[in-house]
Amino acid sequence: MPTAFLDVDTQLDFLYPAGALYVPGAERIVDVIARLNRYAAARGIPVLSTTDAHSENDPEFASWPPHSIAGTLGQRKPAATLLEKRVVIPNSDGEFSLAGAQQIILEKQTIDAFATRTLPRVLDALPADRFVVYGVVTEICVLCAARGLLERGRQVLVVSDAIQSLNREEAGEALAEIRSRGGKIAAIGEIVEG
Repeated sequence: MPTAFLDVDTQLDFLYPAGALYVPGAERIVDVIARLNRYAAARGIPVLSTTDAHSENDPEFASWPPHSIAGTLGQRKPAATLLEKRVVIPNSDGEFSLAGAQQIILEKQTIDAFATRTLPRVLDALPADRFVVYGVVTEICVLCAARGLLERGRQVLVVSDAIQSLNREEAGEALAEIRSRGGKIAAIGEIVEG
């Protein structure tokens, strides 16, 4: 079954204590995410990476503190999670090419990547029926991504040691919802050999 990996919002503003919207403990998953991304690239598996790319006065900042403003250091992904052959696709109706890309970075301005103009179009262009999902935050953006994939008939496997939450109870509820919709949860050792 054709597979793709979905790396959700692993950006400096979320992953490290100096970040504008730090997720406590998230720095511990950076090496795991880098390992997953490299594993996928070595096997020709495409990696989709969602990234917030907000404007300075983004409407989302009514609910959340300003973070991941396009072009800032905090909006970047850690170097270890980037693959050599990558394409950045802004959230617009413009054309894009996935030719030769190991990593497809999809910019977004909402917590739900499926609210973008591009993710549904990228999914149509990829021959993937199964998605390995990881990143931050479990009960928010990771849940939205998994839910969107499951609603579109894709199989979902969430990597339990490559996600981080803000609220443990809500994260548990999110994972229970993913399971109830047919998704699976597994540790990296069940996915990556060696």
